[in-house]
Amino acid sequence: MKFLHPAIKEGKKFLNPVPTNIETDTSWWAVLWKYITNKAETTPKCKLGPFTTDVSKYQQPPASGLRITWVGHSSILIEVDGLRLLTDPVWSTRASFSQSFGPKRFFAAPLPLQALPPLDAIIISHDHYDHLDKHVIPFFANSNVPFYCSIGVGPYLKEWGIQPERIREMNWMDSHQITATCKLTALPARHFSGRSLTNRFETLWSSFIIKTADYNIYHGADSGWYDGFYEIGEAYGPFDLTMLEIGAYNQSWADIHMGPDNAAKAHQALKGKLMMPIHWGTFNLALHPWYEPVERIQKLAAEQHIQLFLPKPGEPTEVTGAAYNSHWWE
Repeated sequence: MKFLHPAIKEGKKFLNPVPTNIETDTSWWAVLWKYITNKAETTPKCKLGPFTTDVSKYQQPPASGLRITWVGHSSILIEVDGLRLLTDPVWSTRASFSQSFGPKRFFAAPLPLQALPPLDAIIISHDHYDHLDKHVIPFFANSNVPFYCSIGVGPYLKEWGIQPERIREMNWMDSHQITATCKLTALPARHFSGRSLTNRFETLWSSFIIKTADYNIYHGADSGWYDGFYEIGEAYGPFDLTMLEIGAYNQSWADIHMGPDNAAKAHQALKGKLMMPIHWGTFNLALHPWYEPVERIQKLAAEQHIQLFLPKPGEPTEVTGAAYNSHWWE
């Protein structure tokens, strides 16, 4: 396999599966000018929500064996075959190093941290602010829930109160049995890392497969398109559910974010049966209208016969294998 191998480092920095530019503009001034002159509705004109979660639903297991609660962006509570897994938990108002400025949530997290049901694992794909929230991690310091994360994310978790024995750092191709019937596998993604301009690429970024007795789920986290999706589909597919990013895309960073068109392509390459668009509708992280990703993916899905799963934020929603669209943003 050309792409399915452990991550490679060059000095301090991890390398992408294929050569990758994280910004194709020639200068910060060019980027800044785009933002200054942009006229698109990147933040909703009308306030979204508030959305709430009926936590009483967690008292009964999902009839289908799989239920999803989308907290927003890439934060997802996955209830599968008796387990509860939480991905990239971000609850803060801003995805930033400061809560005074930076990308602000369009709606408050609909499920309070205190109302979360007991968890079996937390999965962290990489260290960017919209995936790793330093204000959330300490909430779990006094629990016993294990963390599964990409290489280099562990020191952040330790600094914020998580005991070392609860942290399992993973390289690409590593697998862990969360339980006897649930295996988590870290796989390559085409992205980057870093919580400042000086430490980019020094921690790893990953996608993940969650495989149980009854379900095979692909969590794509952040990635640009590359042919490795075909290899993943061949080696690990088909997938009952793919979770793929459709938001925060721009020609300037086409290598590291897919957008709707390449997400649809990735879903097909992965041999996905049902696709859940993620990484959209929560933060202003790009120049496109905030609703554009979901409108585009619906058009592509109709043309390419892709079944979409679009739950309302905070609503525990059964995954039955059939398409589902809550139209919550309309």
